[in-house]
Amino acid sequence: MTTVLITGATAGIGAAFARRLAGDGHDLVLVARDEERLGRHATELHDRHGVEVEVLAADLSQDKGIEAVEERLRDRERPVHLLVNNAGFGNKGSYLEVSLADELKMLKVHCEAVLRLTSAAAEGMRERKRGAVINVASVAAFVPRGTYGASKSWVVQFTQGAARDLAGSGVRLMALCPGFVRTEFHQRAGMGTDNVPGWLWLDADKVVTAALRDLSQGKTLSVPDPRYKAMTGLMKLAPRRVVSRASSTTGRKYGPK
Repeated sequence: MTTVLITGATAGIGAAFARRLAGDGHDLVLVARDEERLGRHATELHDRHGVEVEVLAADLSQDKGIEAVEERLRDRERPVHLLVNNAGFGNKGSYLEVSLADELKMLKVHCEAVLRLTSAAAEGMRERKRGAVINVASVAAFVPRGTYGASKSWVVQFTQGAARDLAGSGVRLMALCPGFVRTEFHQRAGMGTDNVPGWLWLDADKVVTAALRDLSQGKTLSVPDPRYKAMTGLMKLAPRRVVSRASSTTGRKYGPK
């Protein structure tokens, strides 16, 4: 029986990973800030799928929270075979409208926590010559748009670079870059989404299915859905100034109101 640790596991993409992997018979370690909600989610998954579900309440914007998850990942007696770094959030507002404290908190969760948890997991995985890490990024990684996009770009570059360094070790790393997904993400950030066209939205369960398929195929980058694959392909080919201008226009049109 393999064990999967998922951060940000109580909602959205993290919860979808938990449902899918529990359904496939994997034991789980669920990480989030809300211990009560974690407990309810764990009980539901255990009762429905008969797997073992451990909960770990941790705030990844704090060193203490990151350290608690690192310790669990380094437990050689209870190895984690797949790590899903999914925890993340958005800030409403453009540069200088968002407080510096909130910007730094985002970097702590999106970058420092991802680096530290990936490293903690990969050490044991390399010793066992088996394991995988999925770092959830975003298609925002491919456009110059604020700290969120910059942090997700770092996730993509770090993950693909680490994947190259660990090639042949038995450890697989992949960055997952979805677009708009129907989750609590925008609501928590206070962002309106009524102006986002329906065709841009993705289903969290389908995103997870695509991610696990791409991981099994050895990909280091997963962009779920053909529409977003086409868009990211165009963004890579277009001149940077054109992408930047389009990103600003799209942000004003489809961003928070």
